[in-house]
Amino acid sequence: MFATIKQLFNPKNKDIRKRILFTFAALFVFKIGTTITVPGVDLNTSNLKFFEIVNAMSGGAFENASIFALGVMPYITASIIIQLLSMDIIPYLAELTKQGGVGRNKLNQITRVVGIFLAFIQGYMYSFTYIKNGTAVDYMLYSLVLTAGTALVMWIGDQITKKGIGNGTSMIIMAGIITTLPGMFANLWKELIGNGSNFMGILTFVLFVLVFLAIIIGVVFEECAERRIPIQYANKSTSVLGKQSYIPFKLNGAGVMPVIFASALMSIPQIVAQFINKANVSIFVSKYLVYTSNIGFIIYVLLIIGFAYLYTFMQLKPSELADNLNKNGGYIPGIRPGKDTEKYVKIILKRITIVGAVFLAVLAGIPILFSKFSTLNTSISISGTGLLIVVGVALETYKQLESQLVSRTYTKGRKGRRR
Repeated sequence: MFATIKQLFNPKNKDIRKRILFTFAALFVFKIGTTITVPGVDLNTSNLKFFEIVNAMSGGAFENASIFALGVMPYITASIIIQLLSMDIIPYLAELTKQGGVGRNKLNQITRVVGIFLAFIQGYMYSFTYIKNGTAVDYMLYSLVLTAGTALVMWIGDQITKKGIGNGTSMIIMAGIITTLPGMFANLWKELIGNGSNFMGILTFVLFVLVFLAIIIGVVFEECAERRIPIQYANKSTSVLGKQSYIPFKLNGAGVMPVIFASALMSIPQIVAQFINKANVSIFVSKYLVYTSNIGFIIYVLLIIGFAYLYTFMQLKPSELADNLNKNGGYIPGIRPGKDTEKYVKIILKRITIVGAVFLAVLAGIPILFSKFSTLNTSISISGTGLLIVVGVALETYKQLESQLVSRTYTKGRKGRRR
C-alpha cells in the first residue's frame, strides 16, 4: 500500500493525480447538489424511516428532499431489471449480451432510458410524501425536478468513469455514505457526552467506535474471502507456467445488490399505503410489511438471502462457465468436463453463497436491531450495509489504481531494457 502511494506521487504519474483530483471535484459537485432542497417541500411532514438505505446512499439527499434525492437508485434498479430480462426472457436483450462491446453500449443506453423513466415514476410517488395538499402541477414539477437530478447524477458518474478513477456510480454511492459518517459521530458524542465529562458516556462512545471498527474488519474479510477452484489446461503444464491457474469465487458474489433490491421491494407497500391513504391498509402494512416489525424483519432477511442466490447465479452461470472451460481445453482436476463440471460448480456456489448471504443479512439487520434496542437518536446507527458498500468500492478502486501503476512500471521497465 505504501509503495502504491509512493508511486502515486511520482512526477511521471501526473495524469493519474489529475484523475484523482477530477474525481474529488465531481464528488464535491454531487455533495453540493444534495444540500439544495426542492422548493415547496414540507420536510416536517415526511416520514422516511423505511428509506434509511436509500437516504444513506444519496448522502442524506433523500431526507433533505434535495434535487438529488433519488441519486443513482433508479439507474441501479433499471440495471437489475435489464440484467434479468437479458436472461433469455427478451430475445433482443439476450442477443445484445453476446455482441461484445457494441452490445454492452446498447444495453447501457437502454438501461439509462429505463432509469430515467423509473426516476420519474418514483419521483411522482415520493411527491405525495413531501408535498401535502398539493395540486397536480406541484406533483408533476417535483417529479420532473427529481428526474432531472437523477439524470445529472448519472452524467456526473459517467464523467468520473471516463476522466476520473473507478466506477462513477459506485464512487457516488460511496461518497454519499461517507459524508453522513462525521455528522453521525458528532451527534453520538453530543448525545452521550454533551459539553461535560461523563465517564459512562465516554465509555459507551468508545465501545460504539470499537464495534464500528470490528464491523469494518469483518466486511474487509468478507469482501476479500474467496474460494479458489484449481483448473488445468490440456495444452499447458503447471510446472512450465510456474503457477497454478484457478477460478476465484467470492464469498459474497452478489455484493450489496440483494440488500438494495430487498429494501426497494419492502418499501413498495409503504409507498402504496401512503398513496391510498386508508387507515386499515396503513395498519396492516406497519404490522406485517415493514422491516422494523418482527414479521417484516423476517421477510426482509429471507428476501436478502433469496436475492443473494438469484444474483450470484445470474452473474456466475455454471453452465456457461463449464462450456467456456471445455472450449478452451480447461478442466477441474478430478472432475469430468461438461455436466459434471457444471454440477460441481453449482455445489460450490451454493455452499459459499449461503455463508455470504447470511453474513449479508446480519449486516443489513444490525442497524434495524440497533434502532429497536437503542435509545439513541435515529440518525445514529451502525449501518453494516453502508460499510459493506464503502469497503467494497474502496477495495475495488484501490485495486484498479494499483494495477494501473504496476502496468506503467512494468511497461517502462521493458522499454528501458530494450534500449
